[in-house]
This record gives sequence, structure tokens and C-alpha cells, in this order.
Amino acid sequence: MDATPHPEPHPGPSPEPYPDRRTTPDTGLTERYLDATARSLPAEAQDDVRNELRASIDEAIETRTEQGEDLQEAERAVLNELGDPAALAAGFADRPLQLIGPRYFLAWWRLLKLLLTIVPVTVFAVVILGQSLAGAPIGQIIGQSVAAGLLVALHICFWVTLVFAAMERAGADAGAPWDVDRLPEPKEVGSGRSDMVASLSLLALAAAAIAWDGTLGLVRVGGESLPFLNPALWPWVVAALLVLIGLEALLAVVVHARGHWTAGLAVVNTALAVLFVSWTLTLLGRGILVNPALVDFLSDIGGVDRETWRILGVLLGFGVVGISLWDAVDAWLKARRAAR
Repeated sequence: MDATPHPEPHPGPSPEPYPDRRTTPDTGLTERYLDATARSLPAEAQDDVRNELRASIDEAIETRTEQGEDLQEAERAVLNELGDPAALAAGFADRPLQLIGPRYFLAWWRLLKLLLTIVPVTVFAVVILGQSLAGAPIGQIIGQSVAAGLLVALHICFWVTLVFAAMERAGADAGAPWDVDRLPEPKEVGSGRSDMVASLSLLALAAAAIAWDGTLGLVRVGGESLPFLNPALWPWVVAALLVLIGLEALLAVVVHARGHWTAGLAVVNTALAVLFVSWTLTLLGRGILVNPALVDFLSDIGGVDRETWRILGVLLGFGVVGISLWDAVDAWLKARRAAR
């Protein structure tokens, strides 16, 4: 038996029972993400957001690594799922990333539609009227009126949107909260007997006025009658006007019989309006609508010069166009409501 003592083997470093498992790898991605998120936040909120976000990231990475995922791959996956740090910061700061959010969208849209319906059309008409009164050529009238209307529409869109975007950022109040009292009143869809009677009465008065003017005249001077319409328009040109009045009366009866406006009836009404405007503006443009003898008589007793008569003619033309346009638009609106 060998009695020579043998040195005991050196045990060496004992393995750690639990290896050091870092929750966040030493890649710097998490710190860069935290910096990018916090930099746009108020200074007093940055530390709290960083701590809260770091805890969430660590927990998500740990969950992935427990499922066997590589630490660095887990970190990248978690940060990718969190998304753009600027968007995340906007969420922490309750700062909207859209120009107009849902809180203000309906108020913005209603105001924008109202202004675009009224203001550009008004500017368009005013520019046409001003240029016409100034005696500008037709090309200049059309060009400047269209340009003015489009420019005003562009300004309305820009400034209204800018105001609401500023309200969105400032958190200003958009007005009283909605309640049932703000529901719109029901609008008339059908065509009642009173509508037909009113239309027929106005058309009958117009036809009677034309007949009166052609037979008895507007005024009598020295035993001679002076009609408003040019006597040279009788009988055929004035007869065309009376036919238009008769067709308008027939249309009123048909609409009443149908009970409501339809797209086809609105088309007929628009065509009649266009014919009436064409009849009036053509005669006005040629200077043969009004009786020349009446113009001379009024010029003598009132000292009205030719330029004043031209301005009155322009105003008369605008009145005819405005009334006819309103009549056509009203018919289309009623037809649209009836279709709904």
C-alpha cells in the first residue's frame, strides 16, 4: 500500500448557481430610444417617463428571453413594437399628431362648408358686377371674377384650418356641447297646393303686366302711351316670353301633381331659367329690350345720361340672373331632399 501522501486536487473556481442574466443588453439601443422619446417632453416629466418606459421595456424583453429568444433580438423586437419614439412621446404628452382631430373635425367641416358656399360665390358675383359697371371687356370680367373666387376659397381653406389646428394644439373649447336641441328642423320635401297657387299667381301677374304694357303702356305722355318693353319686340319676341311663362305654369302644375320635385323636373326648370336669362340678356346686350322713346323721355325729365342707363341695365341683368339662379338651385335642392 502506497503511503506517499497525494496532494488534494485544486477544486478550481466554483460555478455560480445562477448566471448573471442582463435584462437589457449592452447595445445602447434602449438608452437611445429613451432619449429620443424624452427629448420632446417637458423637463419635469422626462424622468418619470424614462423610468416608466424603461420598466416596460425590461419586462417585455425578459418575457421574450424566458421564451428562449436571444437577448439582443428580443430588445430589437420590443423597441420595434413600441414604434416611433416621437409618436410615443406625443401619447405621453397628450399631444395630437393629426392636423384636425375628431374633437374639432365636425365643427371645422361645418364652418368650412358654410363659408365656401357663401363667400366665394358672393365675391365672384361682386367682382362680375363691379367689372360690368366699369365697362370691362367680357374676357377680363370672367378672368378676374374666377380668379377672385378661387383665391378667396383658397384663403378660407387655409385660415380656417390654421385656426382649428391652433385650437387643437392649445386645447381650446370648440363651442357648446351638442344636445338634441341642435337637431335641424325637417325641411319641406313635397309641393303643396299653396306652392302651386303662389307660382301660378306670380306667373299670371307677369303675363298680365306684359299685356298691360303692350296695350296701355307704362306711362302716357301727351295722349301717347309709352310702354316699357320695346314695341319692336311685338309680337314674336314677346310671344316667346309668354310661351316661357306658360311652360313655367305647366311645370308648377306637374310638380304639384307629382307631389314633389324630381331630377327630371329640376332639369326642365333649369332649362326654362336658362332660356329666360338668355332672352333677357340678349335683348339687354343689344340695347333693344327697353322702349327707346321711354328712355328719351325719362332722360329729358330726369337728366339721366347714357352711362346711368348702362348701369341700370347691368343691375337689371344681375337681378334676372340672380332670381333665375336661385329658382334653379331651389328646385335641385328640393329634388335631392325628395330623393333621399
